[in-house]
Amino acid sequence: MELLSIWLILVVAIAVVGLLVVVGLVLGRRGRVSPPPVATDLIAPAPEEEPEPVPEEAPATAVPTLERPEGRAGRLVRFRERLARSQGGLGRGLLALLSREKLDEDTWEDIEDTLLTADLGVAPTQQLVERLRTRLRVEGADAPPARDVLREELVALLDPSMDRRLAITGADGKPGVVLVVGVNGSGKTTTCGKIARILVSEDKRVVLGAADTFRAAAVEQLATWGERVGVDVVRGPEGSDPASVAFEAVREGLTEGFDVVLVDTAGRLQNKAGLMDELGKVKRVIEKQAPVTEVLLVLDATTGQNGMVQARVFSEVVDVTGIVLTKLDGSAKGGIVVAVQRELGVPVKLVGLGEGPDDLAPFEAEAFVDALLG
Repeated sequence: MELLSIWLILVVAIAVVGLLVVVGLVLGRRGRVSPPPVATDLIAPAPEEEPEPVPEEAPATAVPTLERPEGRAGRLVRFRERLARSQGGLGRGLLALLSREKLDEDTWEDIEDTLLTADLGVAPTQQLVERLRTRLRVEGADAPPARDVLREELVALLDPSMDRRLAITGADGKPGVVLVVGVNGSGKTTTCGKIARILVSEDKRVVLGAADTFRAAAVEQLATWGERVGVDVVRGPEGSDPASVAFEAVREGLTEGFDVVLVDTAGRLQNKAGLMDELGKVKRVIEKQAPVTEVLLVLDATTGQNGMVQARVFSEVVDVTGIVLTKLDGSAKGGIVVAVQRELGVPVKLVGLGEGPDDLAPFEAEAFVDALLG
């Protein structure tokens, strides 16, 4: 009986030990961490997350670079060079005639024809020929070379004593007011822009009045000139009253302390009385605030003697004080300078010699004659 009890105890003990071993094995397997699966060519790795794009900074607004116009010295150099190319034939022709061994009547007639063909005009031509004949006959062998005599007489005919400065200074602290007039196609609006460049190069504060309200293209053209040199432009709706735009431009010039107000007017045909009367109105309206210090008449030099008719009519309406001759580098005859001065009794102050922004030069009698004679 005792032996049976001992066997039972041994069986139970073995069973308990076996159970404990099994439990230990199971718990050991559960605590073990399995290694990650190895990627193969058949199993694509998980895609990486793309970083969020960094927003680009907005580009800074470009500040327009203002053009710095060429100074007076450079303009005069260009004036001489281009005038010599375009008008040198006149001087060479005159010198060839005056250099003949014998100055007979036929030669003097040829000289007159040459001058008349160059648009000098009848009265100035007669005066010049008479002066040349007298000097060369009286002074004889003691006379200077023909070129020197011709130069002196041409300069005298152009009257170098005329004041060719632009009247751009107002009185009592008011700005100078420059009114630019002329017929359609003479280059009036372009001339306004070029004058503004000249004034800016002289460190003047300028405001432009776009009073050619009947042509939207003229207003835009003037606005473009203003942007290029940093000049304010006063403009109105298309078809608005030109006098009101001119009035506002002068008012801004007064309130903002500008040095010069430059007013571009609509092109007028000299035979249209209504349009010419309106031009007179523009001037009267402006002068309710400040006097007009300069009235510049822009003439196309290629129109020749027809320009004389234009000059007379405009002068009667707005009292022209200065002349701008454009397109003098083309087919124009140089004698027009003398003719228009004699016609109006006012000086040529500026000449246009090309399409470039700085191709407007101050007129100087001596430089003009030197360019003609080469």
